[in-house]
Amino acid sequence: MKPHHKIYCHPIRRCIGAALAAVVLIRSTCAASAAEKPPLVPDTVMPFSTDSRISASIEFDLHTLAADIERDIPRRLASVNEKISCVHKRVLFLRVNANCDVWGYVERSGPVSLYGRGDHIYGSVPIHGVLEGQGANRITSRIHGETEASATIEAEAHPRLGRDWSLDLNVGDGFRWSEPPVLHVMGREIPLAKYAEPRIQAQLRIVRSRARAAARRLNLRDKAAIAWRHAFEPIQLSDQPAIWLQLAPQNAAFAGVRADAKVLRGSLELTGAATTVVGQPPSPVTATSLPLLGHDVDEPGTFDVILPVKIGYDTIRDRLKQAVAAMPAVQGVSVRDIDVYPSSGKLVLGLRIAKASETDPADGKWIYLTGGIQVDADGHAVRFSDLAVISDDDALAPLIAPITAELGSKVSVDYGIAYENLLNAANSRLTRSLKDGFRMEGHLSSAQLEKIYLPADGIVIALRASGTLKILYGM
Repeated sequence: MKPHHKIYCHPIRRCIGAALAAVVLIRSTCAASAAEKPPLVPDTVMPFSTDSRISASIEFDLHTLAADIERDIPRRLASVNEKISCVHKRVLFLRVNANCDVWGYVERSGPVSLYGRGDHIYGSVPIHGVLEGQGANRITSRIHGETEASATIEAEAHPRLGRDWSLDLNVGDGFRWSEPPVLHVMGREIPLAKYAEPRIQAQLRIVRSRARAAARRLNLRDKAAIAWRHAFEPIQLSDQPAIWLQLAPQNAAFAGVRADAKVLRGSLELTGAATTVVGQPPSPVTATSLPLLGHDVDEPGTFDVILPVKIGYDTIRDRLKQAVAAMPAVQGVSVRDIDVYPSSGKLVLGLRIAKASETDPADGKWIYLTGGIQVDADGHAVRFSDLAVISDDDALAPLIAPITAELGSKVSVDYGIAYENLLNAANSRLTRSLKDGFRMEGHLSSAQLEKIYLPADGIVIALRASGTLKILYGM
């Protein structure tokens, strides 16, 4: 074939056939230049690490907390024993001033009730008072009156955590009478609330301190310390391939308290590194001491972890063989073998082309293409990009161009099943029971491409998976 000879072909498949035939015919110059094999230089893949967040939630039964507080509240909240001026009245020409003795009591008439709404806890205790008045001397002994009334003590608390992990309920309270106690004496109404309320208030100050003590007995710091230690335990995300997750929390922040009709839930955010290791289990990481609480956060952030999906070079080679076999038969030539390996961040595709008449399996000349990897994250597939022929022969490149175009545009390798299997395996391992009454719940819902590596045994697609990871107690 003369150098100025042109090959005219409109359909791309006929171009490929003609190009393959032309490659076999140009023996010496092309074979020598195409035989320059790129060296095997794989990427080094280190453990995958990323900053991440873990939610730790500790839940307490409000009924149990109410019962604990109730044990410290006495049945009788106040006793009343007062001498008051109860009669100021003109009778005929005389002004009658009489004193009365007022006595009685105020008692708790029902249990303590607690419920939550948002970031507040509300409590109430019903009380009942019985008061009686009697003239204080012989002349006024016929003066007598009695009354009873009910009231409700209401409390509101906004739980807060200090940097030392102490829980403060910050209780504010008051009470309201359903009908204030009034003593009726000789047509006169004498309000008695002012005599009972100071004693009730004094008792409530004691109740507030005991409620704070009950909150401290919840022992939030020790439970948070256990959750902190559990976060350091390695988790095997997958068996085939063996993939491990090692967490190393560094900081803790208070993410608020939430409550409903039944439970009080305190949430924390633990931040630190999440490292994914492929192969052997990671070296144990010694748990550090529970740190002081940092700044408050509105709510725990998302949990991120790098999940590596690998496509072996054998899989890619098989896909290339299928693509070549699907091409129209080329008269007199065949592709005897295909090689795939990495070289300095590029993927090398080797094609060994021989005449059909050459029966020795070792016959043929190698032609090498190099290019990058393009990841279709949505479709979970990889394809070749920017494929180029390695050759110093200007006449060879145009002949190989149709093959390059065909492989670059139509050959892709799907990793969707491997991705779904890995994601499902990780989600099943992230939800598990822990010791000391704790458990872990995790769910990864989405993934984005982080980076592509070309190590010696296959393409590694590092995906940043996002979701939630919680360590729970009492829930």
